[in-house]
Amino acid sequence: MIQCAIKSFEFNATPQDYVEKGLYMTLTIKKLNKVYGNDFTALHEIDLEVNEGEIFGLLGPNGAGKSTLINILCGIVRKSSGEVSVCGFQVPEQHIDVKKIIGVVPQELCADGFFSIQQVLEYQSGYYGIKNNLEYIEYLLKSLSLYDKKDEIARHLSGGMKRRLMVAKAMVHKPKILILDEPTAGVDIHLTVSLWELVKTLNKQGTTIILTTHNLKEAEEICDRICIINKGNILALDKTENLLKRLGDTKLMCLFFKDMPTNLEAIDDFKYSLNKNEKSISISYSGHEVSKVMHQVNSLNQVAMDLKIKEDSLEDVFKHLIGVA
Repeated sequence: MIQCAIKSFEFNATPQDYVEKGLYMTLTIKKLNKVYGNDFTALHEIDLEVNEGEIFGLLGPNGAGKSTLINILCGIVRKSSGEVSVCGFQVPEQHIDVKKIIGVVPQELCADGFFSIQQVLEYQSGYYGIKNNLEYIEYLLKSLSLYDKKDEIARHLSGGMKRRLMVAKAMVHKPKILILDEPTAGVDIHLTVSLWELVKTLNKQGTTIILTTHNLKEAEEICDRICIINKGNILALDKTENLLKRLGDTKLMCLFFKDMPTNLEAIDDFKYSLNKNEKSISISYSGHEVSKVMHQVNSLNQVAMDLKIKEDSLEDVFKHLIGVA
């Protein structure tokens, strides 16, 4: 596991008038709509706010509208109607100021021509008018396990290494808001662990994180709040722990036996399923019913060889909301 040194760096490329205007680090979206030329509605009346310093998850199936929303924030796609504000700057009217605030790691891999990794990051710093950025570049290279390859040509890197370079490029100007669009897609567990360490470090230093991912386990572990979107509409927007209560605190008790019990009428008060091959019974119950379910399990008069408890996960909530069985 890579140990990311927690180190504070002064932001030397903050947008002009950021402090003078007293702007707060937040993203505000009101009644945002996007309709493409073929009359396809990608976003419909979207209202949400991302608070300063939080890790915010934007989840949804393919085609839900996540990429459209991100592209509107970045100025790549123009909204049809509605209001979008980043730290008080309006999108797209003040897009130059917004670009100084936001760092984006897109899904698509970029080759970056014939430059070395370090040159790519130096040039990227120059785009934001940042000089003498070598100390922070070295910090990023070491944090993302790129330091030993800093002199290699970017286009010759593997897919995982290119993904690391894209993360470094997005962070090189120390953005106020970092957008990670499927950052761990196609990369190994080693990078995933080191990336989340770096993300958490940046978040502790005040960077707001917006994350899209299909890895719901990652979102459950790292996000403070989560927005679930489908077909251009917000289905849920809440704290992660509140979303996990959406299905009513349902638990699943799996009991494994040497011989399958025959007096199953003893547990008829609960929904259950049998797996005769595994000689197991799975019983669904609510948290407050634990005493009752254990009493009925004891009535089976059969000692269980093993017992496992499964609680609702974010994946269960996600499937429920978007209508996947």
